[in-house]
Amino acid sequence: MFLDKAKIFVKGGNGGDGIISFRRELYVPEGGPAGGDGGKGGDVVFRVDEGLRTLIDFRYQKHFKAPRGEKGKTKGMHGANAEDMIVRVPPGTIVIDDDTHEIIADLTRHDQEVVVGKGGRGGRGNMRFSTPSNPAPYLSENGEEGQERWVILELKVMADVGLVGFPSVGKSTLLSVVSAAQPKIGAYHFTTITPNLGVVDVGEGRSFVMADLPGLIEGAHQGVGLGHEFLRHVERTRLIIHVLDMAATEERDPYDDWLKINEELRLYNEKLSQRVQIIAANKMDMPGADEQLKLFREKLERDGYGEMEIFPISAVAQQGVRELLYRAADLLEQIPETPLVEEVVDVEERKIYRFEKEEDENEFTIRRENDTFVVECVAVEKMLKRINMNSYDALMRFGVTMRKSGIEAALRKKGAQDGHMVRIGDFEFEFVEQE
Repeated sequence: MFLDKAKIFVKGGNGGDGIISFRRELYVPEGGPAGGDGGKGGDVVFRVDEGLRTLIDFRYQKHFKAPRGEKGKTKGMHGANAEDMIVRVPPGTIVIDDDTHEIIADLTRHDQEVVVGKGGRGGRGNMRFSTPSNPAPYLSENGEEGQERWVILELKVMADVGLVGFPSVGKSTLLSVVSAAQPKIGAYHFTTITPNLGVVDVGEGRSFVMADLPGLIEGAHQGVGLGHEFLRHVERTRLIIHVLDMAATEERDPYDDWLKINEELRLYNEKLSQRVQIIAANKMDMPGADEQLKLFREKLERDGYGEMEIFPISAVAQQGVRELLYRAADLLEQIPETPLVEEVVDVEERKIYRFEKEEDENEFTIRRENDTFVVECVAVEKMLKRINMNSYDALMRFGVTMRKSGIEAALRKKGAQDGHMVRIGDFEFEFVEQE
């Protein structure tokens, strides 16, 4: 089964907790604090595997959580870092943040990797908080929580050549005779509803990947028919083979078909109209095909498209197919492997997602809700999540942080007095004026 879109949840592993420990060994003078740091949580890493061609694995597993780091140990020993969780994805996968709609990565090369869920840092043990004024601190940190998010995976098939055209013009038949692929073939429209890939060997050590893409109809750029489900796959192909029913078996004008399909490509992405394209005039073994081909050439000349290359073929009878493949192989040697067009996105703008912090976490805001002052400060909220507020040393550290950050003075200016409640994240306490 071919699946080219999936939504999954990823979470980096939590960091291991630091511990509180003291050395009390015989013959060890001044043992002091010896609580080690926790290990780092594992990252969730997407790695490209060229052996995969679909996102079907993500239909059955939608949650990926990396392991957490190990807790710190006694005698100042660190906990072990957790191993990263490697998630294999097919080449051509675009990873998009579900909340911001920003592109995290565009994965195209084998073994290419990207971290989509960073593991949390390990918490510090009490030996890290030892100072001359407090040589035996009873204080440690919890591990930092791993990054979590929902991401959308979109697959755009990585093929050298894409077969485009109206339904039932013979694209699937052509792929079946030039490769070992076995696409569904039937005497009705839309027998192909997902891309089929096949490796074409033209001899002399030359080969390329060909994709039989679902048939287009007028209005596809607006989602009519298979619409965008097909068009996004065209963007990855380096060469387009436009397959036409030159026998006009469905009483359509081949030239009109050619114009309509190219217009759909242009409307979907203006730069697709600049993609190298050759025409496969199919079904030449049927009556009337020669006359239609002659008219087709005349119309191309009339409208200024005389430079278009046309290869009369019959996919069923395998006539003219070899010449078409040789020409495709020659053109591919001249076309760079890098994407030739900017890819279309569904939202107004998508930027590359970066993990660097773009705002100052020490900035804070204070608002009043009745007799409670609500403080919003990213840095302090993170500290409260990591420190166990059940010891004297932890409370003293929190007080110092409130003074140095300017929050305490700002609370007084806002009118905070003894007895007023202050809430920071999930932590709530009573404001006490220092003497």
